[in-house]
Amino acid sequence: MPEHPPTVVLVHGAFAESASWARVGELLQARSLQVLAAANPLRSLAGDARYVRDVVASVGGPVLLVGHSYGGAVITAAAEDEEAVVGLVYVAGFALQPGESALELSGRFPGSTLGDTLQTYPVASGGDEFRIAPDAFHQQFAADVPAGQATVMAVTQRPVTRAALAEPLVARTAPWNALPSWFVFGDADRNIPVQAHRFMAERAGAAAVREVAGASHALAVSQPEVVAAVIAEAAATAGQVPVPA
Repeated sequence: MPEHPPTVVLVHGAFAESASWARVGELLQARSLQVLAAANPLRSLAGDARYVRDVVASVGGPVLLVGHSYGGAVITAAAEDEEAVVGLVYVAGFALQPGESALELSGRFPGSTLGDTLQTYPVASGGDEFRIAPDAFHQQFAADVPAGQATVMAVTQRPVTRAALAEPLVARTAPWNALPSWFVFGDADRNIPVQAHRFMAERAGAAAVREVAGASHALAVSQPEVVAAVIAEAAATAGQVPVPA
């Protein structure tokens, strides 16, 4: 039976959008990988995961799920009982276990300055929504990205609901217990403390961990070559999946 490389499905997190994967996607395509960047709704963890499962189903073959930030929580929820998913890559992302939320896990460790930069306002569908104040976005989210590019990222950021970040993962077990996982993150992340990243990677028994010195939370934008290399390694390993000839 021939080996079939998985399609790489990229899932952005809060305060970003699917175009944040543009350079990473380009580099992966140059390696002859099939890539799809999903538009994460950022409304609720369970609902966002259902949407990503629909994206996975549309691929019609093995999938490597890649999640940035809150997108890591979404791919964790989406991967449960999904036979098409062959691996998980966390790009400065949340690898939750059942009962944990993004807000709770991040707050368990010191170092995040995100809370002080958030603008909060009610939405008609209920509850509150968060976005990073434009004048704080560069230093908070993307300190190692050129200022002009960070300005554009600030005005195109996708807000997230408070409910999505506070919603705990509901699952029998964390999919990273059964699936291989890879982690890449920066040690200058101001959204998610680096101690949290290290904790999650160790807990998941990651196949590989790449900690990038001086890299911000916007790792896919500031360090696309590093991120693409980790994803390509994961695709090569997870791609050793036999499929019918």
